[in-house]
Amino acid sequence: MSTGLLALLDDVASITKVAAASLDDITAQATKAGAKAAGIVIDDAAVTPRYVVGFTADRELPIVGRIALGSLRNKLLILLPAALALSAFAPWAITPLLMLGGLFLCYEGAEKVYEALFPHAAHAHEAAVSAAPQDPQTLENEKVGGAIRTDFILSAEIMAITLSTMPGTSLWMQALVLGVVGIALTVIVYGGVALIVKADDAGVAMARDGIGPVRAIGRGLVAGMPVFLKVLSVVGTAAMIWVGGGIVVHGLAEYGFAGLEHAIHAAAVGAGHALSAGAGLVEWLVTAAGSGIVGLALGALLIPVVGRVIAPLWHAMQKRAKLMSN
Repeated sequence: MSTGLLALLDDVASITKVAAASLDDITAQATKAGAKAAGIVIDDAAVTPRYVVGFTADRELPIVGRIALGSLRNKLLILLPAALALSAFAPWAITPLLMLGGLFLCYEGAEKVYEALFPHAAHAHEAAVSAAPQDPQTLENEKVGGAIRTDFILSAEIMAITLSTMPGTSLWMQALVLGVVGIALTVIVYGGVALIVKADDAGVAMARDGIGPVRAIGRGLVAGMPVFLKVLSVVGTAAMIWVGGGIVVHGLAEYGFAGLEHAIHAAAVGAGHALSAGAGLVEWLVTAAGSGIVGLALGALLIPVVGRVIAPLWHAMQKRAKLMSN
């Protein structure tokens, strides 16, 4: 009896060791994937706050919460199983799907630039693409929906990068790592966004209730956060454009059209050599700028295509579906 018990305990200890090793592998893989996807995570954090700008303070956190929940659904319920299925059965489809997502980001970013430069023409384009919201709740729903759509593309890129760090690993390991990365990055991104959008409220409380330096810091937050949010909104728009352009450029290289990617890389390396101090940062900036130029050009081309071709077709399909349902 004791021998059987000892054997059982030995088996349990062996299983525990295997489980611990698996957890270590998952943690290591998730950390590796998260580090590789850090650029996309930063872009995601920069993009999201601009969807909250313009709403009253009491709606900021609920909006961030809705977007975060949508982001989790994107990652865990849609992208995780889709990524595993595509990786197993149709890996050839991953690149074109990512490129379509990249084009969407280019269009969204270029539309914001167009609105800033030509507001009247941009409003006419927006009216042709979608109906104007009738009330604050509809406006909020549209903003949240737009943020979740943008998050979907950025999350897809994160999932693709994560999968690329795990060649030859088992399906269950890929699923667990994708789940860990998806949850962790969502918490990091939207926790950070929540802190950013509520920093001015914290500043008001510090300026009102604090003493000495605390009050000064609070007044600085109150004065500085509106400017910071505007800057972050611009950075978020730029991030959409350079990430979208970078996805398309990389996709073209995978299909044998590597000229753009090589040109951008050569320019980045040359700039890094010319300015040896902070060469890594310089190379990143030049790469982002090159991808951004491509993304802005693609987005500008898509604006009339969406306004004159895609949107009318979409509205016609919606009208037809509504008539058929009645």
